[in-house]
Amino acid sequence: MKNKQIIFKKRPIGTPDTDTWQLETNPVPELQEGEILIQQHYVSLDPAMRGWMNDSKSYIPPVAIDDVMRAGSIGKIIKNNGNPKFEVGDCVTSWGGVQQYVVTNGDGWYKVDERLAPMPMYLGTLGMPGMTAYFGITEVGKIKDGDIVLVSGAAGAVGSIVGQIAKIKGCIVIGIAGGKEKCDYLINELGFDDAIDYKSENIYSALKKKCPKGIDVYFDNVGGVILDAALSKLRMHARVVICGAISQYNNKSKISGPSNYLSLLVTRSTMQGMVVMDYVKDYAIAAKQMGIWMQEGKLKSREDIYEGIENFEETYQRLFSGEKNGKLVLKVIEE
Repeated sequence: MKNKQIIFKKRPIGTPDTDTWQLETNPVPELQEGEILIQQHYVSLDPAMRGWMNDSKSYIPPVAIDDVMRAGSIGKIIKNNGNPKFEVGDCVTSWGGVQQYVVTNGDGWYKVDERLAPMPMYLGTLGMPGMTAYFGITEVGKIKDGDIVLVSGAAGAVGSIVGQIAKIKGCIVIGIAGGKEKCDYLINELGFDDAIDYKSENIYSALKKKCPKGIDVYFDNVGGVILDAALSKLRMHARVVICGAISQYNNKSKISGPSNYLSLLVTRSTMQGMVVMDYVKDYAIAAKQMGIWMQEGKLKSREDIYEGIENFEETYQRLFSGEKNGKLVLKVIEE
């Protein structure tokens, strides 16, 4: 049995290119006692991948050169050599990386029920992005009824869920996204109160018009100029959630930090980073609640699925070009 794998070959400077990864086909090793063989169906593509490639201090060690590229994944167990925790046919998810097969002792893998939701959804709304949104806006953002919430990257995997949860909790929600189509989606499909198209609108003017009373919570996925603009609109005791900074990830020079940070002092506000792994013990609670909201029609999920492990690099670039809608997923199983 052969395993197609995306191998990390070179740390990129700026935007990753064709030298960053290499597609290899390697034999699947024989199972040792207690091991399982997982045939992966889908892998998750996330902006955080760019940070994992840097050899710098972070919340997680960098991907090592010549290792399989790190990624969340989901698939099915097709062989089991005496592992009592799993059965052949179980649908499981974890950090399987960008490859078609995984041999593991099962540590860190979790069973999910594909009868309740399709596999890709467990990489999105019911996976890491959904957990990030849930704990980011409820635990760090501390939203309450009536709050004015601003979300950047609002049409993306995390931002779209953040905004919907805020609406469920009784907030006024304004989303920032790129292009009329995405902004219309936020308002007409997801129920946001308003949207700002950063590609066609001046961000400062738009915030003045659409957030005239300021904002109580800013959930930041992009950093840079948009973070700076949002800081200028903080209300007293506002909360800024730093989830990501996708506008800065491919910088070849120093990251551009906020020049409006003294707004935090004036308004007695807080700015706090959040990493979803801090909340792992409560994932099941969040997944159950979001599953209920989905059944009630209050929470919508959108996955943007592409096919073929050979198309990994091209699909990955969609994270930064904006050529995607919702959660970006790559189907790696060959049928």
